[in-house]
Amino acid sequence: MKQILEFLPLIIFFLVYKFFDIYVATGALIAATLIQLIVTYLLYKKIEKMLLVTFAMVAIFGTLTIVFHDDNFIKWKVTLIYMLFAGLLIGSQLMNRSIIKSMLGKEIEAPEKIWRNLTFYWAAFFSVCAAINIYIAYNFSLETWVNFKVFGLTILSIINLVGTIAYLYPHLPQEENDKE
Repeated sequence: MKQILEFLPLIIFFLVYKFFDIYVATGALIAATLIQLIVTYLLYKKIEKMLLVTFAMVAIFGTLTIVFHDDNFIKWKVTLIYMLFAGLLIGSQLMNRSIIKSMLGKEIEAPEKIWRNLTFYWAAFFSVCAAINIYIAYNFSLETWVNFKVFGLTILSIINLVGTIAYLYPHLPQEENDKE
């Protein structure tokens, strides 16, 4: 259920864009993200900071897109969110408080070097996605950018997640097999 909630605003944005335009789709994205926030709270009685930050960025840049009738704002939102996440990861690591370790460290025991490498890996991933987003936003059509935002970034995220799991695999808890 949680995964569906995470992708719902993106799916709604894409579908509304295909039937209307970027401005109506942006309004739908703002509304869908607000609904996502409310439903998440009702179901789980808490809201993760990442979701709050994402909603704030969607609300601010989405509103600017609609008010000024300029799709550049919504295009920049993606890059700014990714750069913010990269900055937070690097900053947390520089303060020896890895965000990734704090999220996964209770379930996975790994050396500090693994958490450090993973933190910089994710920061690099977010930075690369931010750069690719800007490149596509300003060198290709709006249609291409929307498709990249919805499908390209999703596929890149899945590939990155698989890489993360492969990297952490040796440190995942192993179930003991009592059968002889």
